[in-house]
Amino acid sequence: MRIGLVLSKPPAYSETFFKSKIQGLTENGHQVTLFCQERTADFDLCPVKILSKVYKNQLVQAIQICLGFISLLPYLSRVKRFYKIEKDQGTESATIFKRIYLNAAFFKSKLDWVHFGFATMALGRELIPKAIDAQCALSFRGFDIAIYPIKYPNCYDRLWSHINKVHTISDDLLNIAYGLGLPKETAYQKITPAIDVSNFKKASNEINDFSDKLQLLTVARLHWKKGLIDTLEGLVHLKKQNIKFQYTIIGAGDQLEEIRFAVDQLDLSEQVHLFGKQPHDQVKSLMSKSHIYIQYSISEGFCNAVLEAQAMGLLCVVSDAEGLPENVEHEVSGLVIPKRNPKALSEALLKLLQMNTEQRQIMSDNAIERVRSKFNLEDQKAAFNSFYQLNK
Repeated sequence: MRIGLVLSKPPAYSETFFKSKIQGLTENGHQVTLFCQERTADFDLCPVKILSKVYKNQLVQAIQICLGFISLLPYLSRVKRFYKIEKDQGTESATIFKRIYLNAAFFKSKLDWVHFGFATMALGRELIPKAIDAQCALSFRGFDIAIYPIKYPNCYDRLWSHINKVHTISDDLLNIAYGLGLPKETAYQKITPAIDVSNFKKASNEINDFSDKLQLLTVARLHWKKGLIDTLEGLVHLKKQNIKFQYTIIGAGDQLEEIRFAVDQLDLSEQVHLFGKQPHDQVKSLMSKSHIYIQYSISEGFCNAVLEAQAMGLLCVVSDAEGLPENVEHEVSGLVIPKRNPKALSEALLKLLQMNTEQRQIMSDNAIERVRSKFNLEDQKAAFNSFYQLNK
């Protein structure tokens, strides 16, 4: 199969989901081409084609448009087909020409599938696959399905009728998409995120002793949807119980100032440490020294960091946002609690503290085994190899 994967930019080092998908497809003989709005120097897993840019300088823009349309002359039949089907949808000519310019790279490519890695990447490109005689696939993520449509209602109405197959990372996101108008007869396949389990192993499977200061950890972008303010408010209740703890947050983002302010206002400066963005090896090192991993998100598609924490044997406390209840099995491999309820978070942490060592060890062992058996990269690669067969 010739597969065009559409992302805003090539996957970064930490974006193992897309990298493992590309590697797996290539290993199975598929030809993968990445279509992006920008290029990064360190990506070499497959060919990358850059989508046309919009320039602020009008003269430069005019030149680029002329060059772009001249380059499309050998593919005029595809361009004409795209123009016609857009016109049939009621699109104005000026908008159609803009879309032709922006998506010139697709018209020049021979593809069996165009796979949009995020639903938002398909907006304005809904008819491109049909115009180039390709099938259209779409992946669901937390932000584009659970958050973006709240700000832009009905944004995917045109998209739904042009999808041949959907990839979802959780049942919850699929059900949200149905609520947004995705026809229930649309073919779909659930393929969850996965990790290289061989890279996430403790020196010993024995759970860390809780008798010393409790070590809590979160790895997350500093963004409101990660629920970090709710997490801090939950830890205030823990402090009132005179429990000694240290809470480490690894990550960077726009909410840094707000989080720092909350730490100060909640009198948690001695307990909370903001480590910023850290390399993967450092993240693993901090996980190996932690007791409990917290992912108390307001919205979360699935979360690889939770998989990594479970693989390392940490006891995980997560919210019930989107894919997290499928990531952690409640009271088996961790605890799943209602989101936006700081008191519920503190009660869940106390529950883990009140368990005896044997109970905590069983939960830790369950987490390790569950990730190894259900969320490993080899199974994920096999699933994507079969995804592009419509009868699957």
